[in-house]
Amino acid sequence: MTTAETPVAGRPLLLRGGTVLTMDDNHTVLAAGDVLIVDDRIAAVGPSVDVPEGTQVIDATGGIVMPGMIDTHRHMWQTAMRAYGADWTLTQYFVWYYLEHGKTFRPEDIHAGNLTSAWESLEAGVTTTVDWSHGLQSVDHAEAAADALRAVPGRFVLAYGNIQAGPWQWSADPAVRAFLERIRDDDELGLQLAFDVTGDPAFPERAAFEVARELGVGVTTHAGVWGATNDDGIRLMHENGFMTPQNIYVHSATLTEDSYQRMAATGGSVSVSTESEQSAGQGYPPTWQVRKYGIPVSLSMDTSVWWSGDLFSAMRTTLGADRAREHLEAHMKGDTVTHSHLRAEHVVDWATRGGAKALGRDDLGSLEPGKKADVVLIKNDTSPVSFPMVHPYGQVAFQAQRGDVHTVIVDGKVVKYANQLVGVDLAAVRGEVEATVDFLRSALGEDAWAAGMNPDLPKDEVLDNPYQYTEYKSESTREARGTIFGDPGSGE
Repeated sequence: MTTAETPVAGRPLLLRGGTVLTMDDNHTVLAAGDVLIVDDRIAAVGPSVDVPEGTQVIDATGGIVMPGMIDTHRHMWQTAMRAYGADWTLTQYFVWYYLEHGKTFRPEDIHAGNLTSAWESLEAGVTTTVDWSHGLQSVDHAEAAADALRAVPGRFVLAYGNIQAGPWQWSADPAVRAFLERIRDDDELGLQLAFDVTGDPAFPERAAFEVARELGVGVTTHAGVWGATNDDGIRLMHENGFMTPQNIYVHSATLTEDSYQRMAATGGSVSVSTESEQSAGQGYPPTWQVRKYGIPVSLSMDTSVWWSGDLFSAMRTTLGADRAREHLEAHMKGDTVTHSHLRAEHVVDWATRGGAKALGRDDLGSLEPGKKADVVLIKNDTSPVSFPMVHPYGQVAFQAQRGDVHTVIVDGKVVKYANQLVGVDLAAVRGEVEATVDFLRSALGEDAWAAGMNPDLPKDEVLDNPYQYTEYKSESTREARGTIFGDPGSGE
């Protein structure tokens, strides 16, 4: 057995002596455990694992070894605009992307955003990311998105969408259908269809659901979003037989008990983007609601136009939002919360196993022999925040950050080591994404570029329908629930 400075591909690899969060069915924690990787699989997990001759060793002592994290909803194409919309509301986001400037993006701009975002994911220990790619105005845009994802050694799911056309329109395009069939059969990328259901009683989205069914892929949809989608969309999906275990319902923050019950009865999962929901206004983060009904949860970051691109932020903001609601609702009744219902262990589960379950990937999300070797080591010997290790789930959820990610392994291959990405030409990535910023700034003009950071609303009403591909409008997207925290009696 040898110790290598930089692990060499093709040889067994051992992470030795770390605190191992297996995230198996029992949530087994090993205080000083080993994880052995052979080829693309986890070969053994336990104390003092026997290893083959020539095994390379990464010293995980003082660190945490955990499954690679999984983000189930990230608009990767928008990463070229990182932090541009830091002060936006959701309506301003709709104005900038849906109404005014989203159509400005060229295929090369989609490529630049995806490339930057893909490396950003890996750098933060997110080994699988769903690219909620609703900027695909043409097959050329889609090819650029896919090419960028293939160029980065992580796992990615291309969720195909196009906010400039109705899903019943683009899903019927023979060129789009041919592209989708190629991606479906692609060993490198996963595939979903990404579109929203407006609540139009005619249910024009039926055609896109039928295409997803024919392709055998899941649908990911922004559900329960204030001013955009609500219970009518869930009801139409359910009544027409399109609520399946493959569905991912993003946000799900402005729904009533009826919708949550439909989700629970039909399967599927909710992708919670707490930083987004807190800041943009989709609705109060719904974790206590989905837990009440037993709906599976995964975590996501939404878009770097506003927020951070890592799931450490997702975990801590989710804990904060859930606990703040629990305390406030108790205080409104004159009560005191003595034990928090949502614990650090739960959000670590959602960031790993939750994402794997949402994507139907039984081979990901936990550290168990036979599963795919997507592994993260959190270790930073130069930081006083890395010790003592007394509550590993709390350490991950509240203390760790992307700079503490020492090693990232995807499919048995080391893609980050000693806190540095491996095999990336960041100068080239930076050049590509800066070229996109220069193009967009020039195309908009300096006045529009500056104004876009806090855009005014257009004269046309957008609050009842931000989707310009349909005339349908409904104030039901702005109906309040029984209380600001859900239906009456929804609190725990």
